[in-house]
Amino acid sequence: MDMTGKTVVITGASRGIGEAAARAFAEAGANVVLLARSGDAIGRIAREIGDNALAITCDVKSWSQVKSAIEQAAWRFGGIDVLINNAGVIEPIAMLRASDPAAWSKAFDINLKGVYHGMRAVVPMMREKGGGSVLTVSSGAAHNALEGWSHYCASKAAAHMMTMALHKEEARAGIRAIGLSPGTVATEMQREIKASGVGPVAALDWSDHIPPEWPAQALLWMCTADADEFLGGEISLRDPDIRKRMGLGG
Repeated sequence: MDMTGKTVVITGASRGIGEAAARAFAEAGANVVLLARSGDAIGRIAREIGDNALAITCDVKSWSQVKSAIEQAAWRFGGIDVLINNAGVIEPIAMLRASDPAAWSKAFDINLKGVYHGMRAVVPMMREKGGGSVLTVSSGAAHNALEGWSHYCASKAAAHMMTMALHKEEARAGIRAIGLSPGTVATEMQREIKASGVGPVAALDWSDHIPPEWPAQALLWMCTADADEFLGGEISLRDPDIRKRMGLGG
């Protein structure tokens, strides 16, 4: 999985899966562009990675900020080969009947519109280059409703459909669109779910969650031809056969 000379843009790169992915792709030789609202955090990570990393403060809710960040990344490294749509929020967990409309809408702005903004910004560039990979971190919640998660389930389901649509539209142009459903990962999001006390995921022990390095390695593997059978669909790290193909733990 040599990514030497490739440029990878990662949203939500300040922690968790995003940070782990930035480090994994950099170790594989890629140029990595870290996008997040927390400029201090991504700046620190980029400095630790080295000269092949660029940190750009960016709120994925804003089309203008995403467009500008993608343009900066392409100017710095000469193009973009991979986009990883990782930014997402689970808060606020609440029953639909008691949910705050503004907060519910904000989740869609990040989990769905943020994915759209990234796709919209990179696809024209990828078409000019002759292709690329658009990888979106999905969730089992995209396919199974959970109480208190109406905003998350609905936004992730819509983002999954957008991956399918992108595949239909751009596969002939060499653009590889795939989703990754990582399962429950030991990140800050799981702490927020635990604190809510709502639903079966909140009842899980911390040891039940996989480390963020696993989905990071999965995203790296998804850039290879070995993942082409999943184009337009979704890969689940819950599947032990998939984990075995990626060389991950049981």
